[in-house]
Amino acid sequence: MQEDKAAMREDEASMTNDFSKLKVPHVLTVAGSDSGAGAGIQADLKACAARGVYCSTVITAVTAQNTVGVQGVNIVPEEFVAEQLKSVLSDMRVDVVKTGMLPSIGIVKVLLESLKEFPVRALVVDPVMVSTSGDVLAGPSILTGLREELLPLADIVTPNLKEAAALLGGKQLETVADMRSAAKLIHNMGPRNVLVKGGDLPASVDAIDIFFDGDDFYELRSSRIETRNTHGTGCTLASCIAAELAKGSPVLLAVKVAKCFVETALDYSKDIVIGNGPQGPFDHLLRLKNNAHNCYRHGVFNPSDLFLYAVTDSGMNKRWGRSIMDAVKAAIEGGATIVQLREKDAETRDFLEAAKACLAICRSNGVPLLINDRIDVALACDADGMHVGQSDMPARVVRTLLGPEKIIGVSCKTPEQAQRAWIDGANYIGCGGVYSTNTKANNPTVGLDGLKTVCLASKLPVVAIGGIGVSNACSVMEIGVPNLKGVAVVSALFDRECVLTETQKLHAVLTEATSIVR
Repeated sequence: MQEDKAAMREDEASMTNDFSKLKVPHVLTVAGSDSGAGAGIQADLKACAARGVYCSTVITAVTAQNTVGVQGVNIVPEEFVAEQLKSVLSDMRVDVVKTGMLPSIGIVKVLLESLKEFPVRALVVDPVMVSTSGDVLAGPSILTGLREELLPLADIVTPNLKEAAALLGGKQLETVADMRSAAKLIHNMGPRNVLVKGGDLPASVDAIDIFFDGDDFYELRSSRIETRNTHGTGCTLASCIAAELAKGSPVLLAVKVAKCFVETALDYSKDIVIGNGPQGPFDHLLRLKNNAHNCYRHGVFNPSDLFLYAVTDSGMNKRWGRSIMDAVKAAIEGGATIVQLREKDAETRDFLEAAKACLAICRSNGVPLLINDRIDVALACDADGMHVGQSDMPARVVRTLLGPEKIIGVSCKTPEQAQRAWIDGANYIGCGGVYSTNTKANNPTVGLDGLKTVCLASKLPVVAIGGIGVSNACSVMEIGVPNLKGVAVVSALFDRECVLTETQKLHAVLTEATSIVR
């Protein structure tokens, strides 16, 4: 017994040592707090989270602001800024420091002293002086400190047009040529790299930024997104750059990734409405619209959704001259309570477009849509979940990628597999094939006895699958196990001339069978 305990302690120590080696990329943002959460510290936190990087914070000012503008600024005392910096930098192994609003020359000096005592891999300076909406967030008194002391330490500085003009003593920037000239002049102040952001460039069809590394200019273009929701784009871009640098990316690549991220987030958020002012925030995590669409589900998996589980098949749809969308719509109209897209033969681009269209159909009818096996498609279309087999990606990995609110199902034939599915965080299991089927080659059947055995062993709700149709669905549902919630069918619905009619028939059989069981 003592030997066993000693072995356990050694194992625990080994695990502790292993965990200590897992260095997480870490950005420290030194910036102001935005009560509207569109910019500043709040934007930095969301941007780093979206890029998979840990973000700690030092707050330099607390602002009262919303989508209308900035109503007030309360500067944090220098001594307390210094205390925050020491707390984080002395303990948390920061990779990159990103600065935002530095509202006084005293706070700039406090930051410089902290960086001397606790050096970091990179410094990203976003010289927040004038917001995109025109609000002045820092006075001219700190310009000298920025030019002479902070910029020479910066690995990259990211001014917008107004901030670049302020750094250059009021020089107006109206063309791409002006931006190039400004980037070179700012580079002469000492930063290793300069990114002049041209989002406000007059009469520009594209969003053009100029990157200068001291040797070469790079003109970075992206689509200009027509939206009012642009509050916090500068903070977000700089934070994304810092996040990519913390991961070890070279500076130019970090800038390109960050620019692409901001473009994607702006496009996703272009029609959301938060606040009544002229400039709203955008959604860094690309989730707000999806959550609104998902409100019918209340974020909770309902086992009764498994009642009539329709699994599509591209080959069958082609044979009957149907699109995936037509097949799904007909199945839902006939009474399908959940839909799984299992499209083994479809090209990825076509499958994704079809999945998005089917998702719209399902959500308008309050029916969950799952994707079989394809995590890329499930993520790209924001499906309600995913179903995997024993040879597919493990459910625990799927759960990590999809998040806690999505539905995950696992195909199981044995009690041991059912137990593993529960441990890995699945919501339900699909048990079968109950009967022989042509939809899967070399798929051994479990029969009704095997189905019952798995159901009794499972802590999860079960849907039976494999060779089930109108003729035998009643026998399946009459095995008398409470956690058997329904049947999943493929050919019984989709390898038929009329999906609507066949679904209606099967729904009626299931309804009668469950009423008898009760």
